[in-house]
Amino acid sequence: MPSALPPGDPAPADGALPEDALQGLGHQPFGFYVHVPFCTVRCGYCDFNTYTVEDLGRSADARGASRSTYAEAAIDEVRFARRVLGDVDVPVSTVFFGGGTPTLLRPGELGSVLAAIAGEFGLAPDVEVTTEANPDSVAVWDLEELRQVGFTRISLGMQSDLPHVLRTLDRTHDPLRVPAAVQWARGAGFEQVSLDLIYGTPEESLADWESSLEAALACGPDHISAYSLIVEEGTALARRIARGELPMPDDDDLADKYLLADERLRKAGMEWYEVSNWARDHRGWCMHNLGYWTGADWWGVGPGAHSHVGGVRWWNVKHPAAYADRITQGLSPAHAREVLDDETRRVERVLLELRLVDGLPVNALDATGRAAVPGLMDRGLLERVGHERLVLTIEGRLLADAVVRDLLP
Repeated sequence: MPSALPPGDPAPADGALPEDALQGLGHQPFGFYVHVPFCTVRCGYCDFNTYTVEDLGRSADARGASRSTYAEAAIDEVRFARRVLGDVDVPVSTVFFGGGTPTLLRPGELGSVLAAIAGEFGLAPDVEVTTEANPDSVAVWDLEELRQVGFTRISLGMQSDLPHVLRTLDRTHDPLRVPAAVQWARGAGFEQVSLDLIYGTPEESLADWESSLEAALACGPDHISAYSLIVEEGTALARRIARGELPMPDDDDLADKYLLADERLRKAGMEWYEVSNWARDHRGWCMHNLGYWTGADWWGVGPGAHSHVGGVRWWNVKHPAAYADRITQGLSPAHAREVLDDETRRVERVLLELRLVDGLPVNALDATGRAAVPGLMDRGLLERVGHERLVLTIEGRLLADAVVRDLLP
């Protein structure tokens, strides 16, 4: 089953935020994340908050707990967000539909949620509107309609080009569907096309991974994400590994595959801008995710979605039926929340900004962290850019978590 939500503190039923959390609203980028929790098949490695028809059972009859009524519930939460945030002018700079598989909803339904966000808040002139999609969840006419209703960016879950790797991951698409979907997206007029890859799947060789990289590059995307496989507790993949059916991913193998990815992608003209993300130029950066990494504000719509406004972070109830019930009653769908103190926000800033190509300002570190910098530089894990910023080297990217532990003892 999907991972559990953190406990947090009680969230008010009316969703009210502390006054000081609202004071900075509109002074930094503001985005919406819309979680669509439906999948046709549960992938064995996934612990996201997703549900198949079989998972939902009879609860799918509840308004907002099924694909056919979900958009209505999401729109109601958008309107709820407007009431909570008041009449402050906060034009939305990014909207990201994730999941799950957002494109299991019809393009018109996704467009209706986007239209509600635009109607309640307004969209920035250069708004980035992204949807994730499985290659086999979209056809050419879907992509044309998504573009017509306002989507500008698509992120396709390629994961691998090798059928045996896809089988291990329980992915159902034909690898040949990926270049076709990219071509359709280009023809539909999408401004940015991204491909998601996973490396380190059990029984994936280095040559397999190289083949997937070359196949992805041959599609000519603007952006590639490459994530190492993480075996999450409670997933089907974790159970297969525990039974000895598959080997556990090997750290040295993961490092070799990361280095190969960086080499191949740079040779193809793509540069890293976050540890796991590469783009052809600044226009290809995922601005929505950049908002997460730099502490911007966003409202998360849907079951299990997380939000952050002015140092207050909250997360919605997980199950679609519980979510739908609260929305129908006009109540906040929040399960719990936490108010971040200054030190917690500083620590999270170090954790996230250090992963970016622009690095971390030295003044974000406390005295202990600053004292650790020379040693990390001597080990070739950090470099100083000018006098003000610290950036991970390629070796530092491989050991990013360890670098952070040294800077935040």
